[in-house]
Amino acid sequence: MKKAAAVFLDRDGVINEEVGYIDSLEKLKIIPCAFEAIRLINASGMKAVVISNQSGVARGFFTEEFVRQTHDHLQAMLREQAVSLDRFYYCPHHPTEGAALYRQICDCRKPAPGMFLRAVKDLNIDLKLSYMVGDRLLDMEAAQTVGVKGVLVKTGHSRDWPQDDGPDRATEENKPDFIATDILEAVQWILRDRK
Repeated sequence: MKKAAAVFLDRDGVINEEVGYIDSLEKLKIIPCAFEAIRLINASGMKAVVISNQSGVARGFFTEEFVRQTHDHLQAMLREQAVSLDRFYYCPHHPTEGAALYRQICDCRKPAPGMFLRAVKDLNIDLKLSYMVGDRLLDMEAAQTVGVKGVLVKTGHSRDWPQDDGPDRATEENKPDFIATDILEAVQWILRDRK
């Protein structure tokens, strides 16, 4: 069976507005151009896969059940516009904060590869043909870790990037392949890059 290419998408700041921890469904606001971006991914035959750190679970801000409800709500909003995401993966852990069950160093919290590797297995994805779209250099580091091209969008945490100093400074380990204004420009670049 032929392996699929995927566009791995961070959630907050990429698909929906970055508002801090989403602890109520009212805070979930899709970035308008995300509908068209996901439509382009769907039409391309690539998989659209959410890969999201959700340490608010570990910190006690919300439950894993609420994360699943949020993803169901997001998918329903997308389907109203005849687009959809193929799968959602999230990491509820944090290495130093939160309840003992979730306070751990895990293999799923980006930049670790765990969520990507689960998606590869579940959806028969070829990482060599795939991309990561995120709003943090951490997402770009995750992309390099698993061998996909990384696109940094400036709609979330990287709104003012690049900075000359600070914790988000680019290195060889987290340098994006492309910097886009938003998810739509990111997907348009991906589709050109694939040719």
